[in-house]
Amino acid sequence: MQRYVFMKQKNDIFNEKVLVVVAHPDDEVLGCGGTIIKHKQANDKVKIIFLADGISSRKNNTNFKEIELRRKHAISSSKIMGINDIKFFDFPDNSLDSVQLLKIIKKVEEIVRKYKPTIIYTHHGGDLNIDHRIVHQAVMTACRPITDSVCKKILCFEVLSSTEWSNQSIGYNFIPNTFIDISLQLKTKIKALKAYKKEIKKFPHPRSVKSVNSLAYLRGSEVGLEACEAFVNIREIIK
Repeated sequence: MQRYVFMKQKNDIFNEKVLVVVAHPDDEVLGCGGTIIKHKQANDKVKIIFLADGISSRKNNTNFKEIELRRKHAISSSKIMGINDIKFFDFPDNSLDSVQLLKIIKKVEEIVRKYKPTIIYTHHGGDLNIDHRIVHQAVMTACRPITDSVCKKILCFEVLSSTEWSNQSIGYNFIPNTFIDISLQLKTKIKALKAYKKEIKKFPHPRSVKSVNSLAYLRGSEVGLEACEAFVNIREIIK
């Protein structure tokens, strides 16, 4: 498979409306935090939507205090990345398969219709986490390439402790074909990640700071750069 490297240079800046659609707060930073920062530095508009609360499936977290704390961490993380436009939908955590898919699709469709994104970043469809897979399906359905659609690119990211843990035998592996240089954005990405104080684990857990840094350097080395985030370019429309 041919691989492409996407790097924005000073003379290659274009104003985009970027929509990041994720299942849980912290997925946005893990999957494409450096790219989000890069878009903001290029004066692109960025909106992030969180479909599930990220907490309610956990034992002893049935009250709203932990959910509210996770939301506050998401807001703090977004501000570090320079993002103020975020929205929470609070579908049940790790239970999106218990929600009628059409309801999730309609929420995404509503945002897409109003916001009119030109680029969308979301989960890979082969992730282990059921919420990630359903969000991917909802985005692909909501972004059907109809005549008046302005969305020209859909990119799927990897999330540590989900993408690499999936059943690789199903034939829907994460094989990136787009690499975004985040060498200058990696430190800020890590700072944004640390805003999720309860979600950072100790190494060798994949959601440790060391693992996140290591993945960025690995992806960068694959295309001759210092640090990258990798994506599967699901669809790109060039007019």
